[in-house]
Amino acid sequence: MGITITEALAEIKTVGKRIEKKRDFIGGHLARQDGVRDPMEKDGGAAKVIASERQAIADLENRVISLRRGIQNANDETVVAINGQKRTISEWLTWRRDVAPARQQWLAHLRTTINNIRENAKRQGAALISATATTAETKPTDVVINIDELALAKEIEELEDTLGHLDGQLSLKNATVQIKE
Repeated sequence: MGITITEALAEIKTVGKRIEKKRDFIGGHLARQDGVRDPMEKDGGAAKVIASERQAIADLENRVISLRRGIQNANDETVVAINGQKRTISEWLTWRRDVAPARQQWLAHLRTTINNIRENAKRQGAALISATATTAETKPTDVVINIDELALAKEIEELEDTLGHLDGQLSLKNATVQIKE
């Protein structure tokens, strides 16, 4: 039986700590004065113990690689559906890291710009109208908004909803998806 993504991530942290302790141990025993008794004499000597610890570090490093490869494979194979969009976990992680922040910022900028235009129009006594609204009551000084504000608000809300559901789905998948080691 394999382990879950969550368990693999926890093991990677634990392995990292074990590697650091082994490196610290080796660093503390790199050399000694010839006249001082080898504290690891009964274990074959410091040189043998250090060689063994270095091999153990290499084995632990390979374990990290194996775990990361297993996580990546599981992320590449596991599909998650959120708000009608299906992507692999790898794709969702890329979307969350590289796409969503810029999209959030851009949508917020659009919303802020429209609000600023609205405030400026109000100060100047002009009306704000939608590009799709064509009434005879418009004046040449009225300001036309060339974006559907309701659709923009819906897009902002859907993005936030997708991000919220994504975090939940990733937690669930990490806790349930088994990796192949």
